[in-house]
Amino acid sequence: MPRSTPYERLPSTWYARLLVALVLVLLVAPPAAAGEGSGWTARPAGAGSGGRDARPYVYLEGAPEAVLQDRLSVTNPARAPLTVRLRGDGRAGPWLRFAADTVTVPARTRADVPFALALPGNATPGDLAGEIVASADGGEERRVPVRVRVGGPTLAALTVEDVEVSGRTIRYALVNRGNTPLRPRLAVRADGVFGTLLDRPARPLSVELAPGRRVERTEPWPDAPALDSVTVRLRVAAEGGARDEASASAAYVPVAPVAGGGMLVLGVLAVLGTGAYRRRDRRGAATTGPDGTTATGPHGGQPVQESRPLATTGAE
Repeated sequence: MPRSTPYERLPSTWYARLLVALVLVLLVAPPAAAGEGSGWTARPAGAGSGGRDARPYVYLEGAPEAVLQDRLSVTNPARAPLTVRLRGDGRAGPWLRFAADTVTVPARTRADVPFALALPGNATPGDLAGEIVASADGGEERRVPVRVRVGGPTLAALTVEDVEVSGRTIRYALVNRGNTPLRPRLAVRADGVFGTLLDRPARPLSVELAPGRRVERTEPWPDAPALDSVTVRLRVAAEGGARDEASASAAYVPVAPVAGGGMLVLGVLAVLGTGAYRRRDRRGAATTGPDGTTATGPHGGQPVQESRPLATTGAE
């Protein structure tokens, strides 16, 4: 049997080495080689902005009419330039201004973009939020949270309005009348003719009310009464001493029994009316004679018949 020489085994060895080289290239190649813009970041600038000590958001604090400044870092690890567009979003978005709305970052480079937030003179004291949105040409977005604290006295005010009881549902609206965000708590109580029907202690609601925000909500009441007159009272409270109370009344009346009772009453009235008319007809009847006179019986009874002598035919 012929033996294989080293030259005959060479092709298989060459293919194996080529395969290993391709695998190493794929593992070592940077992620940005897969496409322009992949892996780019946008975050608050500053010391440690690229590591674990990076700021999670931009925090700014100042009084009305103040101009607050900071910087945004855009990092491009790809081997091609990256162009991003910057804009503000959220409640603080209209107050943000950038040194350049469109920034081109060279390959493997980080660019720090200065920006400013100008607080208007009528800014309400308290906390508000916004975002810096960086959009790349490929449609990718990076959002950087911005938190702003406006100096001045804070006011916590909360109202509950438009309470309405409809069947098995209680509807109401909450309004933040102050200048600080609120997380309200709600307590519900319903009293009927014979006592308390519903008593739910205060519990936190899954909603955060920004200053000036109004939300409409519903409260289920699956065991609402079938027949009763009730008063529903809502109490709301939030941090900072904000609290309010409102109530509404409703009557629960079964529809089918009421309709049947109404028909029964109408039937009884109809029977009584017919009987009274017949009695009046019998007692008030009158007889009119040939000469136009009317004769009635005693006490309004039957008329008295006159007795006249009989005439005999042929007799005088």
